[in-house]
This record gives sequence, structure tokens and C-alpha cells, in this order.
Amino acid sequence: MHPIEILRFNTCGSVDDGKSTLIGRLLYDSKNLMEDQLEALERSADITGGGQINLANLTDGLRAEREQGITIDVAYRYFATPRRKFIVADTPGHVQYTRNMVTGASTANLSIVLVDARQGVIEQSRRHTYISALLGIPHLVIAVNKMDLVDWSRERFREIRDQFEDFLPRLDVFRDVKFIPISALNGDNVVEFSKHTPWYEGPTLLGHLENVHIASDWNLSAFRFPVQWVNRPNNPRDPKLHDFRGFSGQIAGGIVKIGQKVMVLPGGLRSTVKDIWIYDGSLQEAFCPQPVTLVLEHDIDVSRGDMIIGRENLPGMSTDLHARVCWMHTHPLQRGKKYFLKHTTQTVQAVITDIEDRINVSTFEPEPDAPELALNDIGEIRLKTSKPLIFDGYATNRLTGSFILIEPGANATAGAGMLFPPMEIVKPEYNDFAI
Repeated sequence: MHPIEILRFNTCGSVDDGKSTLIGRLLYDSKNLMEDQLEALERSADITGGGQINLANLTDGLRAEREQGITIDVAYRYFATPRRKFIVADTPGHVQYTRNMVTGASTANLSIVLVDARQGVIEQSRRHTYISALLGIPHLVIAVNKMDLVDWSRERFREIRDQFEDFLPRLDVFRDVKFIPISALNGDNVVEFSKHTPWYEGPTLLGHLENVHIASDWNLSAFRFPVQWVNRPNNPRDPKLHDFRGFSGQIAGGIVKIGQKVMVLPGGLRSTVKDIWIYDGSLQEAFCPQPVTLVLEHDIDVSRGDMIIGRENLPGMSTDLHARVCWMHTHPLQRGKKYFLKHTTQTVQAVITDIEDRINVSTFEPEPDAPELALNDIGEIRLKTSKPLIFDGYATNRLTGSFILIEPGANATAGAGMLFPPMEIVKPEYNDFAI
């Protein structure tokens, strides 16, 4: 029996578009609330909901969020149906909290962009759609909310759809885009079909979330295994574990099988996979994004930060990097500044060698010769690292093609980066896999 798939998705859009209410409606109508959560909603109704249950309170947990009626922090909620499990991130809509939206969307399979049917497509709608594309999210849902306030107008729904379709081809990332007319407050087309939209022939929002195809979202063509921990139990009471030496981590790409020939970078040492272990036993093969422990045939030097790869589709390895970055710090990014760069399981020093441009999120056009990147800016930069990184382009592999920049001293996350494809792959002499 195969495990139930997990779909990670985020909601985004402008302030007051109904993101938190939508998630509350999904949880409420799909019967995924506990009795204590329902009681808490009823207790808070007189305080924040005018005597009515305010579904947004399920995710807007901060007092400032409830007082202002906006989302500030990223809230994660978990729920399930018989078809699929879900992890949803409710992300802020205000431009001030764009960095929080990037954080919540960074691991998503699908992004829901909410649009107020009265307001139509505004700058934040375009900004969040662009960021979803920038983060490589393969599936997009445009949920046209508050349709009840425009009398369920089919023409208004089509007008908003046409506005999106004018610029979506320029992003050229999404595998599929679905437009759904909804009322999050009343539950129309969220879990149950609405009697107000006989002209709409598509699925409900939950129906689409249950059935969207995500099995091919992960890169399964090139084996990548960043080593997180060298597993040495050294248990003298168990003869099987006395000499056990495995390498633990999450498979970041591809498939690995017992007997497969592999190489460890950056050193170039070669071996063969002897065993593949998980928490409750061994496997004949494993695939991305499973966490496993690999045992190799040969006792070679492997440590945290190294990457075990297969023989096909070799990665890049360089100290000179070209990336697009979303800046998350109040101190601007400037040429010559030094940061710590965390990539997969290793952290290295890095210096900003150039800022090539800054993206105008209203037009999606680059603005060259930007002197710096301020908070919430997005731009292309070049970096030099103290040690070579083993990486793929972000469009090829989101796990090995992403990194974060950390401000020294304060240890604060300063920026999230997405690497462009490497100019050169691993040197040809590493192609010889003979032991």
C-alpha cells in the first residue's frame, strides 16, 4: 500500500482578499477541526467577529493580526482528506511582508493567488504571481474571491481571467493554471459546489487540490544526496551496529538503488551503494525527497556538506555563482558585502561581487545598474564563495539550486537565492567510476 501523498500549498494575494478566511473555510467544511478549536472560534466570535464565527482566526493567531484584520506572520496548518494530506501556509498580503510570503511559498507544490472580484488584478496580484513563478512553484490556482459581492457575474470572472492570461505566458513556469470563482466567506466552490455558478464547469477548490498531479514535481533524473550526518552508532552490545558507518540525509534528486555506483564530491572518491536504510528497515531503492541512510561498499572519507551523486546528469561545481535573490533584511545588499551562504547541508563564506539588476515587479522588467537591493527587492547578483558549491540550476532542482544568505554576527537570514544553471559541470576526469 502506497503512502498518501502530501500536497504543500500556500495562499497569497493582496490585503483583505480573504486568504485566512479561505483556509478557515477549507478546515471547517472538510471537518478537520477539533472540538477545542471550534469552541475557541465561538469564544472569539463576540470579540472579533461581531457575534459571528470569524474563520480567519484559525490562522491569524497574533493579537495584532486580529486587531488589524491582516496577516503578518506565516501560519502553517495541516489537514487531510481520504485522498491526500495537506500542509498549507497562510502568507501575508501586504507589500511590507513580501519576505514572509517568500518564506511560506518556498517549499510549495501549488500556489493559490486570491483576487478580490471587485478590485480585479492589482499590483500585489502580479507581484505574488511573479514570486510564485520565481520560486518555481509548478501549479497555480487563481481563486476569484468575493464573487457574491459582484452578483456572481460570469463576465467579471472572465475579465479577471483575461487580465491574468495577458501576462502569464511571460512567466513561462507553471505547468497548469486553474481559475475558480469562489466565496470563501460563504463556502461557495470551496469544498461544495455553488448553486450560484451554473456557468462554471470546473472542480471545487478542494477537489482540484485533491487531484492535481504532483508525482512528477520532483527531479528524479539526477541522483543528488547532500550528506547531513555521518551515522556511527558504535553500539558494542549490537554486533550489527558495532562497525556500522552510514551517511544520513534527504535525497535531493533522482533515485538510488543498492549496487548503484556513486561518487562523492568535491573529492571525487568513488564507491557503490551497499545498503539503504530508513527508520524501520532497509530498502532496495529510494527516491527524492525521502530521508535515508546510505551505506557504501568502501570505507572512504565522507563528511557533512559533501554530496553523493550518480553517474548521469552531473552537477556544477564552482566558487563563482550567478543567482537571483529576494532580499529580506532591513540592511540593503551591496557590492563587496560578506555573508555566510547556506546551501544544502554546508555553510560557506561568500562575498557579493556584482549586482546586475533589480526586477520591477510591476512590469517584470530588469532595471540595470542598481546600486543596492533594499528590503523585499528582487534582483540578479554574482557571488564568490570560499569553497566550491555542488549545485544545479534552480529550475532543474529546487533543493540543490537554492541557498540563503546569513548576516554575520546577527545570524539573521538576509536573503533567499535561486541559482542559475552552472556554466561548467563537474570536470571530465570525475566521470571514471571504476573502483
